[in-house]
Amino acid sequence: MMRGGNREMRRMLDRMGLEMKDIGNVEEVVIKTDNKELYLLKPQVIEMKGKDSTIFQVVATDIEEKQREIPTFKDEDITLVIQQSNTTREKAIQALIDAGGDIAQAILSLTT
Repeated sequence: MMRGGNREMRRMLDRMGLEMKDIGNVEEVVIKTDNKELYLLKPQVIEMKGKDSTIFQVVATDIEEKQREIPTFKDEDITLVIQQSNTTREKAIQALIDAGGDIAQAILSLTT
């Protein structure tokens, strides 16, 4: 930790061109990865704004971790969506995910 405390830290941030503010009353922050979700409950969130970017510092003591359900589709369904919408496999799978597995809706979303 720096000697001089919070005032010295603020001076250093000012010299770097960063503006720092506490975002109050945050209920939760959710971080989603490809196979899990992290729920940070009642965190302290600090926003630091620069000229070209924004940095968020999140500090939480209560964290819940949940595994994400990864949807699986039959190869025939994916192939049908690819053929009917003339698209890539990745776009067909994403359309099926967005449509909740409804093949017709996935095809419509890709063709309209």
